[in-house]
Amino acid sequence: MLKIEHLEKIYRTDEVQTKALNNVSLEVQEGQFVAIMGPSGCGKSTLLNIIGLLDEPDGGRFLFADADVSRVSERRRAELRKKHIGFVFQSFNLIEELTVAENVELPLIYLGVGAAERQEKVERVLEKMQIMHRRNHFPQQLSGGQQQRVAVARAVVNSPRLILADEPTGNLDSSNGNEVMELLTELNEAGTTIVMVTHSEHDARYAHRVIRLLDGQVVLENVHKPLAV
Repeated sequence: MLKIEHLEKIYRTDEVQTKALNNVSLEVQEGQFVAIMGPSGCGKSTLLNIIGLLDEPDGGRFLFADADVSRVSERRRAELRKKHIGFVFQSFNLIEELTVAENVELPLIYLGVGAAERQEKVERVLEKMQIMHRRNHFPQQLSGGQQQRVAVARAVVNSPRLILADEPTGNLDSSNGNEVMELLTELNEAGTTIVMVTHSEHDARYAHRVIRLLDGQVVLENVHKPLAV
């Protein structure tokens, strides 16, 4: 599903040039759950941004579903993001002025889905995430775990092929963090490909593969049996 070949990303200022990614090559097959780990500044978020089509590389190739998207226009990248990719962030990124249901509905509005179909999809995913009873509440009225459930619901409401999770349990206690990881595991078992950036060795154990970065390079990769939920 994802194929990265000799990827490079360089950030430049007037005085400094920093190579965030240096000759990175990797593949992610459809239906895999992959964790990307490494110390702060190793290139994890940069790699996730390129995979999520939020940024483009300075060198190498990136293939998404067999199509080379390394140098496509921002308009094309936005199209692919809306149709195929869901994002889950550490800080939830919910809109405080919107209710739970309205937050989850947003991706469907951007896709031009009709009102009746939007309502059906939103209700279905809220039931699945066990947050339906909070549909008319605002984010500030929810616990951190509930907010992340809403964020996951928003990420999957349009049935994306790929979910990108950036430290999804970083702002949660261990109990709520485990619940979120179990949700991601269930989505993966239903066929969704997941790529997750994490500092947590515990969270990485839910993945099929762990890719470790250091100084912008892949230094180690492990394949193991994931934690059962």
